[in-house]
Amino acid sequence: MKIFISSDALEWFHGEMEATNGDTIRFYARYGGSSPVHDAFSLGVTKDTPFEPSATVQIEHIMFFVEERDEWYFDGHDLYVEIDSKLNELAYVYKKA
Repeated sequence: MKIFISSDALEWFHGEMEATNGDTIRFYARYGGSSPVHDAFSLGVTKDTPFEPSATVQIEHIMFFVEERDEWYFDGHDLYVEIDSKLNELAYVYKKA
């Protein structure tokens, strides 16, 4: 799997999560909500330290990652992180790898 972060989403991380050089941001499966790839689970995001990352991308000295234990959630899809311009919040798009 691969992770793609749009420039608008990167700005959101700078503003909303105060992400700076050297930060590591994890995407993880959480119980509750729903997504196009799983019912009863949704995607969470937090600053965290990588333990066993299975997918990473480094943009402007910020590392975004998914842990090996959460890879099941993506079910063979790549993750595209964008911004919902109407809500000004993160939007996740899953595309079959």
